[in-house]
Amino acid sequence: MRNTIVFATPVAAALALSGQLIAGGFFLQLGNPEASAEARKVNAIVTVKAAGCHDPATAKLTATAIGMVNGQRREIPLKVEALSEPGMFALAQQWPKEGRWVIELVAKNGEQFTNTLVIASPQGVDRLHAKGDMRKFADADVDAMLKQ
Repeated sequence: MRNTIVFATPVAAALALSGQLIAGGFFLQLGNPEASAEARKVNAIVTVKAAGCHDPATAKLTATAIGMVNGQRREIPLKVEALSEPGMFALAQQWPKEGRWVIELVAKNGEQFTNTLVIASPQGVDRLHAKGDMRKFADADVDAMLKQ
């Protein structure tokens, strides 16, 4: 019985998530800027693609660097570069190398909303441990990532 429950839980979770994607989800995919000559030209450290069931050309993306420098919290609005592919963006480093930083990416497409948090360091961004959601992250979520 226990094996059945352990196996059924991940399957149920996967089915629930797949339903959201099929139902018109909206999410961000982080990519390697080395894969795009256009992103390399703007010295991007990450590419961001608005994905899901929507018109990518109408997606709007904003970014903010949220960090702790010398014990003080700072927020820096970032310039996001739209690339030629609809719904594709590039982000270059625009925050200080010192301190700990989390990049908050917020995308809107009409009524749809999604956001992603990603840790940034002098070596780049940690795309593998980014967190995404279709509801706004709380300050506590950002604080937890800053402590990692």
